[in-house]
Amino acid sequence: QVRLAESGGGLVQPGGSLRLSCAASGLNFKIATMGWYRQAPGKERELVATISPDGTGNVADSMAGRVTISRDNAWNRMYLQMNSLNSEDTAVYYCNTKWRGSSWWGKGTLVTVSS
Repeated sequence: QVRLAESGGGLVQPGGSLRLSCAASGLNFKIATMGWYRQAPGKERELVATISPDGTGNVADSMAGRVTISRDNAWNRMYLQMNSLNSEDTAVYYCNTKWRGSSWWGKGTLVTVSS
């Protein structure tokens, strides 16, 4: 059973930064491609960034330049550093991986950008 647990969300002011974490278990993390998605109120879930086992990251155009995705294979953790946040970044952020034919999701962590 794959388990993904996000943390690090919260309330942040416009222009601020947050670092989200995803703790993974139940899979061989070192060979898993991981991803961050988000879902804003009233909108569909969208891809934020993915990271391959070797640490190569790909960030969606909507967040390019403001987001860095990284991972620590020794600790089975993935991170999302977000900078210059604005109200449109308010969403629940989810950790995801596709493992043995299934797509696995965490429960999400809420990020609220507001003054």
